Amino acid sequence: MTSVEDFRIQSHALLIELDAATMGMMLLVSSRCVSGPAWDEATQRHHAAYEHWNAFLNVVPDSGLEAANQ
Repeated sequence: MTSVEDFRIQSHALLIELDAATMGMMLLVSSRCVSGPAWDEATQRHHAAYEHWNAFLNVVPDSGLEAANQ
């Protein structure tokens, strides 16, 4: 991340996708469709969105330790 603004923009985009994936699953739940291809696709989308969000938040900053150890 190069700036707070970059963080904000990327964070917003990832949260929009995570929210959309969650909403898609909730719509299926409310229509009592919690199995089958549509459910599988929705859970895969949600899982991928969560994984991207989690990876974004848990980036290990480059401290330069690797270069110093060589």
